[in-house]
Amino acid sequence: MASSTESRRGFATTLALFVLAVCWASATAAEQSRPARAETAANASTGRAYPLRPVRVVVPVSAGGGVDSLARLVGQHFNAVWGQPFVIDNRVGAGGAIGVEIAAKAGPDGYTLLVSSSSLVTNAAIREVRYDPIRDFQPVTKLTTNPYILVTTPALPVSSVQQLVALAKSRPGSVTYASSGTGGVLHLGAELLCALTGTQMTHVPYKGVADGYPAVISGQVNWMLGSPISALPLMKAGRLKGIAVTGAVRSRALPNLPTIAESGVPGYEVSAWFGLFAPARVPAAIIGKLNAEARRAVLNPDVVRRMEAEGTEVVGNPSKEFAAEVKKEFDKWRGLVKSAGLKLEKQ
Repeated sequence: MASSTESRRGFATTLALFVLAVCWASATAAEQSRPARAETAANASTGRAYPLRPVRVVVPVSAGGGVDSLARLVGQHFNAVWGQPFVIDNRVGAGGAIGVEIAAKAGPDGYTLLVSSSSLVTNAAIREVRYDPIRDFQPVTKLTTNPYILVTTPALPVSSVQQLVALAKSRPGSVTYASSGTGGVLHLGAELLCALTGTQMTHVPYKGVADGYPAVISGQVNWMLGSPISALPLMKAGRLKGIAVTGAVRSRALPNLPTIAESGVPGYEVSAWFGLFAPARVPAAIIGKLNAEARRAVLNPDVVRRMEAEGTEVVGNPSKEFAAEVKKEFDKWRGLVKSAGLKLEKQ
């Protein structure tokens, strides 16, 4: 009996010592983890350790186009620099709004990014979308920009913007222009020309630029705005006639074409752009890292030469500058939609 009692006492003592040891070990581990947690928080705020895992890059258009190609170029550069995959996630639908909404709702940790064209702004200007281009995003940098070219069917008896405007004023509503769809920058850019010149021209929307060009070439529609990379070959082949560019300054690829502004429409300026965005409230240090490396990616001399040959200008500007440009452009298009009485569409 005594032996049994002593045995129980010995077990209890051992168990008590074990519990004390576990408690001591847990307390020690907790104490040691405090600096680690503090270091993790510090890394997040300074961006020092970013990225620690793969990053998703949402592209709101299908694979193979200009936005997608540029996103892959930048993503490959990020991967080479930081050793983490930057995975392109093509999310198509609603004129690009679906992909933009996904990025807008992502957490503010820098592990979801967005590469978008200016459709991010134009969609929100003319459609009821479930995101706010100013409130929900933090612009990182404008990657590239290019003017559009105002091209006409070769048979149209105009060779300048002044002559096109005069023709439109002489035949209100009979001059037609094509676009890649209602609410896109090609549509709004043409409407801006109508608004600034006091002309009435008829919009003929198509499902995409590839459908609009044949209509203008054949003379079914009189004119449209086209990007240099797709319009230039058609102009060189004599299938389209270019009469002006839409940028603030003349294009390096087309130095002989005047801007629409210098052709008698002061204040006119429309440019296509592709930009890198993060959700709102991503730490400034992470935005800074992304901005610096994105600029390095696109300012590579080989990339610059290739882009300039296609009529595209590489930008890579500071985040605050790009943010101011995005807001200014959104205000411009939203103002045009209201002043021109364009119908605000539901998504």
